[in-house]
Amino acid sequence: MPLLPDTGYTPSQDELASVEAWFAAYDAHSAKRDIARMADLAVFPLNLVSDNSAGDGASAQWDREQFIGTMTHVMGESGDGDLTFDSVRTPVFLTSAMVVVFTDSTMTTATGETQQLCYADVLIKRNGEWAFQTMIQGGWGDNLS
Repeated sequence: MPLLPDTGYTPSQDELASVEAWFAAYDAHSAKRDIARMADLAVFPLNLVSDNSAGDGASAQWDREQFIGTMTHVMGESGDGDLTFDSVRTPVFLTSAMVVVFTDSTMTTATGETQQLCYADVLIKRNGEWAFQTMIQGGWGDNLS
């Protein structure tokens, strides 16, 4: 396991399990390309951080409509079956209500094509439930507008 930064907060096993459960639900919606349900798990405006083809950092804020439109374009409304995700996640809790989660994942299509993904999400707790507020992944900056 990688050395995690000392944030001064140590999550309980229940807190760790709650983040794992949130990602299991999000991945299930992603696998079925249920973009509206994916959006239900976000806080809008949603922050996006990436880099562009010129090598510059890029950021944007999306509303729910832009998230659904862009993710539908990227993931498709349907495909050749469900997607599967094999992910290793490293949550870094800043407090009991804020966590940065680093993910290394392999996405596999029903036809066996794979894509490696490496990204981070910032989740915050609202009314006792996790929601993602920031998505961070390289290579998307030209598409953030």
